[in-house]
Amino acid sequence: MAKKKSRPAAPARTEDKPATLRDLLSSEVVGKLQAQAAEMKADEQKRLEEARQQAEDARKAEQKRLENDFEHLLSSSSMDWKKFK
Repeated sequence: MAKKKSRPAAPARTEDKPATLRDLLSSEVVGKLQAQAAEMKADEQKRLEEARQQAEDARKAEQKRLENDFEHLLSSSSMDWKKFK
């Protein structure tokens, strides 16, 4: 059986890593970008909530219309009228 040669682990150097965009930009610009991203997320959430509310309102209006439609009520009701006597 052959012996394994152990190699010393090379320490990670910070200067070897490539510079990121965050490192290149000033903290003021990064803060503005983060604030803009948070604002965009809030706008998106608001838009989704409004779309959900409109869909719910449309569903309620359709349900109310169907409740007033005699043909729909007759076709959706059970034909076993004996249980209501």
